[in-house]
Amino acid sequence: MVKAVKIETELAGLPVLHGRRPDTPAEEAEPAFATLAKLGEGGVFAGSFDGESPWERHTKGDELVHILAGETRLTLMTDDGPQVLVMSAGMLTVVPQGTWHRFHAPGGVTVLTVTPQPTDHSTAEDPREAG
Repeated sequence: MVKAVKIETELAGLPVLHGRRPDTPAEEAEPAFATLAKLGEGGVFAGSFDGESPWERHTKGDELVHILAGETRLTLMTDDGPQVLVMSAGMLTVVPQGTWHRFHAPGGVTVLTVTPQPTDHSTAEDPREAG
């Protein structure tokens, strides 16, 4: 069944994940994110947090990242080293398939992502070098 989703309504019922760390357990992070729609093997997700996420990558496709509110530094680990995008409300980018990336949002951010699954995670300093 096809349906329209009001993002603000979906976010209103969710807690904000305060003090996110790369090692925050999934069971603590998951309640702060809503699945807005299924899309292929992935989905459209939204959530709010402050702090820093673990490194992540998506091996089955690109990820669209749209900042709904707040600000984040989105670090992408490229072949040339880290590339940092400073993103604020209204901005979006596409993270290329297989690229390790993470969010750093000390003041808080609300994101909407279109994310293929599965998602790999890493807490290594440089996830490209981790086993």
